[in-house]
Amino acid sequence: MNHVRRIGQLRRRMTKAGLPGLLATHLPDIRYLCGFSGSSAALGVTRRHAHLFTDGRYAAQASEEVCGATVGIVKGPPAVAAIEWLRKQPGANRAAFDTSATTVAELSRWRASLPARKRMSFLSELAEPLVMPLRMVKDEDELALISEAALIGCRLFEHVLGIIRPDLREIDVAAELEYKARQLGAEGMSFETIVASGERSAMPHGRATTALLPRKGFLTLDFGIIHKGYMSDMTRTVYLGKPTVKERDTYEAVLEAQEAGVGAVRGGARCGDVDEAARSVLKRAGLAEAFTHSSGHGVGLEIHEPPRIGTEQSDRLVPGMVVTIEPGVYLAGEFGIRIEDMVVVTQLGGKVLTPAPKALIQL
Repeated sequence: MNHVRRIGQLRRRMTKAGLPGLLATHLPDIRYLCGFSGSSAALGVTRRHAHLFTDGRYAAQASEEVCGATVGIVKGPPAVAAIEWLRKQPGANRAAFDTSATTVAELSRWRASLPARKRMSFLSELAEPLVMPLRMVKDEDELALISEAALIGCRLFEHVLGIIRPDLREIDVAAELEYKARQLGAEGMSFETIVASGERSAMPHGRATTALLPRKGFLTLDFGIIHKGYMSDMTRTVYLGKPTVKERDTYEAVLEAQEAGVGAVRGGARCGDVDEAARSVLKRAGLAEAFTHSSGHGVGLEIHEPPRIGTEQSDRLVPGMVVTIEPGVYLAGEFGIRIEDMVVVTQLGGKVLTPAPKALIQL
């Protein structure tokens, strides 16, 4: 990972915004900029220097991981130390912070640490995030890691198909997915694994319970893994037994919508237009009211990142972005279906990273 280049890109954005200093406290931003993966840190950046502050638990880890910044080990809050460092840098008469990653209580503590004459003037709110726009477009190293994570997810799906059977508990399926993920080298799961069967499949975020898998009905599996900090995310819905005509037709409508969404992904496309490509298929099928969420989101060091693939979203896709395409239909008291792929944006179209089968699988 070329962290020196990333900090250089950030500095150019700071210069354009007229900012002499920046305080970064959002851990995924810090990892992106300098490689540090610990749970307690703050990064101060000026137009000439960058300094990471963390506590003694991470002294060895920081010395191994951090690139492009010097490291300081402190006993107190890292953010307070970073602010004090920023205040002493030549020409840094103020430092900006990202309000989306800062609580009111944190800001109050930071300002209390400053001299009285600096409390209201030194720290300023960013008009818009500076690091996230960089993170949205993945470089080759990031794309390689995300692709590896996605392929591990596909292997997990293939594995779990071999154990699914009626009367198995949802939590047993989730446990098998998570155990196998660790065996395949995952650092952990990207989010709490969703295993929702039968009528529970109509819950978009139906986390695994002790409910038994039905002898006849849909089973939705939504899961992802963490691979060297980067996330994967995929959903497949399978059927236990033989589906009814309505169930099969609904599945085919969701699959057509999902493929239409993937087909609309390309550099320059508006996020709202990609969403509409998927949504319009379900509208024609009379299922618009049963599609209750956006069509997708960005993925990277976090499981949900910009851009959002949703209704009337005007942001345009840029080559190098990684997004999910995941339309679904949820019929309360009956069943639900969702199909999700991770897709890399290219100038000519979308490259699917999760090539696991999507045609209806009957078990």
